[in-house]
Amino acid sequence: MDRAYVAIAAVEVPAQSDSDLFGRLARKLPFSLELSQKAAWDYQIKHLRELASMLPSAYFFLEFLIPRMGRRVDLVVILRGTIFVVEYKVNKSHVDRPDLNQVYGYALDLRYFHESSDNRPIAPILVPTKSDCLDTPELTRDRDNIFRPIGISPSQLAVVIGEISRISSAPPLDPIEWAAGRYRPTPTIVEAAQALYRGHDVEEISRSEAGAENLSRTGSYIGQVIESAKHQSRKAICFITGVPGSGKTLAGLNVAAARQRSHEDEHAVFLSGNGPLVDVLREALVLDALAQSREMGQGALKVEEQRRAAAFIQNIHHFRDDALASFKAPIEKVTVFDEAQRAWDVEQTAKFMQQKRGHIDFSKSEPEFLLGVMDRHDDWCAIICLVGEGQEINTGEAGIDEWIRVVQKSFPHWLVHLPPTMSHWRLIEGTILAPELHLATSIRSFRAERLSEFVDQVIKGHAAIAAEIKGGLPNYPLLITRNLDTARQWLRHQRREIERAGLLASSNAARLKPHGIFVKARIEPEKWFLAPADDVRSSDALEDAATEFDIQGLELDWTCVCWDANLRYAGDWECWRFNGSKWNTVHDSVRKNYLVNSYRVLLTRARQGMVVFVPQGSRDDPTRQPTFYDKIYEYLRTCGFDIL
Repeated sequence: MDRAYVAIAAVEVPAQSDSDLFGRLARKLPFSLELSQKAAWDYQIKHLRELASMLPSAYFFLEFLIPRMGRRVDLVVILRGTIFVVEYKVNKSHVDRPDLNQVYGYALDLRYFHESSDNRPIAPILVPTKSDCLDTPELTRDRDNIFRPIGISPSQLAVVIGEISRISSAPPLDPIEWAAGRYRPTPTIVEAAQALYRGHDVEEISRSEAGAENLSRTGSYIGQVIESAKHQSRKAICFITGVPGSGKTLAGLNVAAARQRSHEDEHAVFLSGNGPLVDVLREALVLDALAQSREMGQGALKVEEQRRAAAFIQNIHHFRDDALASFKAPIEKVTVFDEAQRAWDVEQTAKFMQQKRGHIDFSKSEPEFLLGVMDRHDDWCAIICLVGEGQEINTGEAGIDEWIRVVQKSFPHWLVHLPPTMSHWRLIEGTILAPELHLATSIRSFRAERLSEFVDQVIKGHAAIAAEIKGGLPNYPLLITRNLDTARQWLRHQRREIERAGLLASSNAARLKPHGIFVKARIEPEKWFLAPADDVRSSDALEDAATEFDIQGLELDWTCVCWDANLRYAGDWECWRFNGSKWNTVHDSVRKNYLVNSYRVLLTRARQGMVVFVPQGSRDDPTRQPTFYDKIYEYLRTCGFDIL
């Protein structure tokens, strides 16, 4: 995979004709060449000659890959020891905030994920090609040696590059060694979905070193299973397990996207019962497709993009309802079920079907019904189940064992592919164990691969072990405070323009209400996760808190987990539920498990750092006694959370 379409020293540019440079660019393009792209390259080649004459010691990379985002930046310039990330906006005459955020995102991506860019000064620069000389920008560096993004005219670019290089005073950098540096991207699930939907391979947007459990190996194994089932006219089901944040959803999206691209007749689909996840990903795909269309000077109808996105990512309950209306086999031959452990048991499914659909005698669990639907195919089909460990958070969730029991009982002719974590089910005839089906390392928190392990020990009550793990997370802030405003200030200070921060709370954290946290007030997931910071519905506004049901499967860069008295610590965890005007002890083991898992979900959503807010309580309020909260605070401090 070429990091850049063209890599060339300034002194070599005069020897290359325009057609030579254009040909080198065009040969690397994996898509058809659009007129808008041709015009952009014609302009950039012309401007490259000007830069080369004014910056004779510079080195240039045209169309440099930014893997996490699945995009290529127009130009990277290496001058002495400074890295310049340049994005052209052809035919624009002004500077837009979204465009500045785009180029800033490229710079941050290099800082976080490109090893040879670490600690180097990086300057993101936006160039509207139709702009005259703009106001001289203020050059300001952030805490990690990244300059704040600036917008300048084409005529200013060489001068500004020279000035930044001078004030950076960085030691010389070998451009070839820099470009060859190891890249370890960890995309958000939204970025990953957008990149895969555009046609990029998972190798381009995910980490590939052995320590991160190569996602491409999982995708390759699933592809072989599907091809084998097709050629043998068999039916197969695969289970992918992994720790929180290990990339299970990314693996599933990769399978669905890859099969859609290369085997349209299979109508591969990604199915999820997680309503917020479906809504957010669909809206993100639509917005990205429309933005791409605008950049290429093409017109696209939002309703058409919505239809395409809806075919790629579907709500599992809508898929089920369509299957109830007909006894025919569905058009889909390959289905990916996200968070399969959350599928409903017989009781919950029957209750829903009776109340909502009028099916009085319905007596199947959701796994049994969905397997039966796919089993309608006469020849072959394949199901891929994505399984989260310790993430059952709702009443009626059957857990993954129900899928296995159903296969064993009603569908023994299906081939079953299991990861080693499910080896206790190997006695089923036709079962194949495959290590490629387990993702053991979290890639959500790129600053802390052991975050999920830390949270697991906190949840288990093993404070000493948690504190030991915390000592190995020097780059991941784990803070605690008794003041919510202090937590908000910290989040605002940490978050940069392209990053997201937000408040999180348990769905039964009813006594956070005096602090302005209303968990019963539903958020709009698409707005909360995607809207800009100046929209009060956005997570970045830090007004509305998302619950475990809103946030599961998604992530933010920075979070504040607001801890209420529904999960208290007294030598062990005690589970409570607020009903009416008082707290009631939760005795049922299943409900206890749901509550504990809800906090596990909340504590594993942050990619870069989190703060936990534990209220002081009030002696005047029997529902918020200080003793409820003090012991939680003391226990978390013992686990290693630092005071903010």
